[in-house]
Amino acid sequence: MATDTQSTPGGISRTNGRSLTTELGPPPDTLNNGDRLTQPEFHALYEKMPENVHAELIGGIVYMASPLRARHGSNHSWLTTPFVHYEWATPGTQVCDNSTIILGKASEPQPDLLLRVLPSHGGRTETDADGYVVGPPELVVEVSDSSRSLDLGMKRREYAGAGVLEYLVLNLRDQRLHWFDLAADREFVPDADGVYRVRVFPGLWIDAAALFARDLRRLLTTLDAGLATPEHAAFAAALAAAKTA
Repeated sequence: MATDTQSTPGGISRTNGRSLTTELGPPPDTLNNGDRLTQPEFHALYEKMPENVHAELIGGIVYMASPLRARHGSNHSWLTTPFVHYEWATPGTQVCDNSTIILGKASEPQPDLLLRVLPSHGGRTETDADGYVVGPPELVVEVSDSSRSLDLGMKRREYAGAGVLEYLVLNLRDQRLHWFDLAADREFVPDADGVYRVRVFPGLWIDAAALFARDLRRLLTTLDAGLATPEHAAFAAALAAAKTA
């Protein structure tokens, strides 16, 4: 998303013509695309917005979500299917759909999906008193259409810098699933059979061709094969052993 940022003679940042400091008047009372805010400022304003308004803070810049087309919503729904199945088969994990993540002083994204190990089972994130996820989930997923450059560019860097381990981007324009090892700053490729075997969550096997073809039987058969592996059994056992009261 394009932003229009300029500086005043005094060096105070303005974005979209609005001051974002109290030195030039009252603080903003609503969110606008391109605003430069801290995470606490953004969060306080976001909580005041109507529920149908969606926004993210990426690198200290506010990105207001555009209306979503049917193909985004449809592909999002299909991609959610193996993740929900995986959570069901792997106690101690949790998939979240369009949930806010508080990642740092200038970062509060709202990815299409995230999969995390719950705090009660040794996970890397916390859930704050208001119910928000705080800290980097193990896996973040974006469905990308008009937001492709943001998802593959700034968001990828933001997630990597915050400590997210793996990142999936369902690229609708190119009919491609991107899979990144963010810690190593590299893109994985699927195995020879076209299956993406997510490493941070053993047994999470995604057949991208089946996903794009809307082949539910093949999509779930592939996932079930991953869930039947010794690696998934060992992971599930480790989660059970790590569970706290």
